[in-house]
Amino acid sequence: MKKILFILLFLTVSATLRAADIDTLKVFSVKMQREIPTVVVTPDHAEGDRFPVVYLLHGYGGDELAWQRIRDLRPLAEQFSVIFVCPDGENSWYWDSPLDPTSQFETFVSQELPAWVDARYPTLPARESRAIAGLSMGGHGALWTALRHKVLFGAVASVSGGVDIRPFPDSWEMKKQLGEEAGNQERWNRHTVINQVDSLRDGELAIFVDCGYQDFFYDVNMALHEKLLKQGVGHDFLTRPGAHTAEYWAASLPHQLLFFRAYFDRAASK
Repeated sequence: MKKILFILLFLTVSATLRAADIDTLKVFSVKMQREIPTVVVTPDHAEGDRFPVVYLLHGYGGDELAWQRIRDLRPLAEQFSVIFVCPDGENSWYWDSPLDPTSQFETFVSQELPAWVDARYPTLPARESRAIAGLSMGGHGALWTALRHKVLFGAVASVSGGVDIRPFPDSWEMKKQLGEEAGNQERWNRHTVINQVDSLRDGELAIFVDCGYQDFFYDVNMALHEKLLKQGVGHDFLTRPGAHTAEYWAASLPHQLLFFRAYFDRAASK
């Protein structure tokens, strides 16, 4: 009996490990002239299967494995039938820095990386099947990228996002990318997400914003929510008890994926 249970356990574990693949890669950026570490998680599939893609951006101090450390992406890839792509965005805030030619992550995430992934993985290569999400710095990056590249991304989510950088001029190396805020206010105004929504129209993007009550980014997320409401731009806004923590982000991810899955399914039915 023990032997039978052991075999069943072995088969169950083996099936789980085979269910989704994790590839740790280096993707060459032409614009930055260097390789960027990237993780791709692909659900188990038969020949001919194609999947939507969710790009996941990490926060300040993170790397390409940050999301995998927060929550195992393999069962989520299976559950929601999506491919995850997690690039190392360094501490770039996902801008094309006007000061540092080696930090051009808007171009990498919005153009170079999707083209590379679509050429090598079983993706559905259309905006209706492409979403982007991120936490903290990556929440800013996801919104920044989607708002400026709506032709490539149809849906976006941010959790604990730094959606207005201007209240934090001396934090998280932002001035390395943009220069001192005091002497570059116009540049800082142009590079903050909350100002990128000024021309956004209802229905151009499927938007999900999540931030905990105790998060130090709560006020700027509430300001973004209120601005979108004032402009008549539909979006999902979730707030609940929680701070700027991995536990909060891990709990948020399934909500984001439900939102994305619904978007993908609506788009596919049209």
